[in-house]
Order: sequence, then structure tokens, then C-alpha cells
Amino acid sequence: MKILKSPKEAHEYRKTLNGSVGFVPTMGALHEGHLTLIKRAKSENENVIVSIFVNPTQFLPGEDLDKYPRRLEADFEICKRAGVDAVFTPNAENMYSEDEILIKAPKIKGYILEGFFRPGHFDGVLQVVNKLFNIIKPTRAYFGKKDAQQLYLINQMVKNFFFDIKIVPVDTVREKDGLALSSRNVYLSPEERKRALSISKALKRAAKLSTVTDNIDEIKKEMMNILDVDKLQYIAFVDRNFNYINKIKHGDTIILIAAYIGTTRLIDNIWI
Repeated sequence: MKILKSPKEAHEYRKTLNGSVGFVPTMGALHEGHLTLIKRAKSENENVIVSIFVNPTQFLPGEDLDKYPRRLEADFEICKRAGVDAVFTPNAENMYSEDEILIKAPKIKGYILEGFFRPGHFDGVLQVVNKLFNIIKPTRAYFGKKDAQQLYLINQMVKNFFFDIKIVPVDTVREKDGLALSSRNVYLSPEERKRALSISKALKRAAKLSTVTDNIDEIKKEMMNILDVDKLQYIAFVDRNFNYINKIKHGDTIILIAAYIGTTRLIDNIWI
């Protein structure tokens, strides 16, 4: 397995590859969710590259950039065992310059939900993904559905900038008890983790209710009764294009939650 530490090294390595390239961009602290993306990439491509980069531009002031879990050697071992061909591990110094040309998230759908509570977050996400796509030049890139709004915006960027890349969405991976896998779950105490389960339970209940009613107010009320969080930022109902909806439509609805358990912010969703 190759370790590529700079964009130049990655460019040179990419020139040596024949056949399709599957790309899995990550911020490290790899878990089973990332492994699912890697396995999917391996099944569909002749080469697989994983990036590990805690991207500073997508963190807002006061967020957890400094304490975000970093386990590079363990991540290398996970990638090696999974059969990854190369891992790209740049740093901020070789990814960014002092006076950058910037990419901005769209004015509406980049500033609702996650974009409203984390203004500028998606600017940073799209900036780094744009760079990674230009460096790696993948055939296919793999993203989890848990970050549904991010997935939508990356798809929009690929379309707007005419990238010749197929974006492959992959279902959220959960613990046996339903908790969505996230690198931030390590911040939860045992008691907080137990309460965090109320998020996936509320989503599961919403999905079940949607089979007997399309009334969003009724479903949301039931979800509120289940949630046991310290601060709820939103429960939202949107279609696949992130337009707010008034009624559930099966095959074209995403229900999303963002909430704090203690000081840990968690997001989750269910696609109906």
C-alpha cells in the first residue's frame, strides 16, 4: 500500500494507474462505515485510493478541529487490511495557499439545515472535495448517506463543474442497537450514548408512521416524544433535492435530525 503525502506525489501515482479508480475521501478515525465505503469501492473498481485529511476549512470557530480524533497509524492498518492501494494524507500547508480562489456553496441549499447552523461549513467541504477530485481524478467517489446534504451538494458541484466522476451514495452503517456510526461517537459517555439512541429510534418510528400517514406534523410530534436530547437543532422533511415538503412522498423523502447530546453534536437521517 502506497502512502502519498503531497498533491504532487498523488498526481504522479495517479499517472501510473490503469483501469478505474474508486475514491473514498475521509477525515480519518476510520470505522465500519468507512470500511463499507472502501469495500464498495473495491467491488466496483480496479484501484482504490483513500484520503485522510482533517480539513480545517470546514470547521467553524469553536468547533472540534483541535480535538477531532486522529489515529493515522491505526487508519493505515485498517486500509492495508481492506486492500486499499494507496492512502493520500496531505496537510493544510500543501493543500491550501494564503490567497485562495474560493468555492462557495449555493446561496439557498448551502445555507439551510446544516448550512444554517454551520454557516460556511459547506464552502469548506466543497473547496476540499474539489481539490481532492482534481488531484485523484477518480472514476467513482463514495460518500455515506448519513451526510445527506453534503452528498446532495457534492452531486450538484459535480454537475455544475462538469466533473467526469460518478458519485456513489452508500447507506448509513449502524451499530446493532441502531446508533449511526460516526467518528464523533467517541465523545459520548455511556449515559449519553444510551440517550443518543433516541435519535435513530425517532427516525425509525417516523418511517413506520409514514406507511399509515403522510401528515408531517403528526409524525414530527411523535418523534419529539421519543427524542431524549439536550438541544434539538432541527427535525426536517425534504425531498431528494433538498426542497422542504409538506407531505411524505415515498421514494422521494428524507427525514433529518441534528441534535446535541451533552456537548456532542450528532446528525442522522432516514431515506423513505
